[in-house]
Amino acid sequence: MIKTIFPGGQIKNILSHPNTLTLFRVAAVPLIVILLMFPSRICTFIAALIFTAAAITDFLDGFFARQRGLVSNFGKVMDPVADKVLVSISFIMLTSLGWIPAWIVCIIIGREIAVTGLRSIIADEGRDVSASSLGKYKTGFQIAAIIPLLIHFQYLTIDFHAIGMIFLWVALILTLWSGADYFIKSRGLLKK
Repeated sequence: MIKTIFPGGQIKNILSHPNTLTLFRVAAVPLIVILLMFPSRICTFIAALIFTAAAITDFLDGFFARQRGLVSNFGKVMDPVADKVLVSISFIMLTSLGWIPAWIVCIIIGREIAVTGLRSIIADEGRDVSASSLGKYKTGFQIAAIIPLLIHFQYLTIDFHAIGMIFLWVALILTLWSGADYFIKSRGLLKK
């Protein structure tokens, strides 16, 4: 029956298409929000699993887009937006639960908005707006912080919240460092 509706492995092609993976990250956000509205051990663990799957799609969509020559304007715009929405909303929900300090989240989200604006200016000048290696490390540590912070509770005597806080402090440092780096490298454009 499924082969009749989707012949020749089209389901696999649809599910591994970069834009589908990007949209999965966007679709994961309301699920994470709903689960964190009921912060039990089960709900937070499922939220962490969904976030992890969504974070993995961030790597996969870029990989498939480059490998298959499927780079699109939609993907170029929506990929970073989906990343920022996923990370920002997760941080906001963690703050609403009182599990992380609000001031850290304000700095992280403020930096994301400021750098997004700067990248728009850079793109208007026809220059490369690819993420720097510092920016990639920053994102990696933010994701590494969010997963154990979402789990929050102790399992097998492992304090996931404490682990998440360590990664969060590193992410905060990298967030400030990479943000400053973007603005320092772009100061010539800003003087115009």
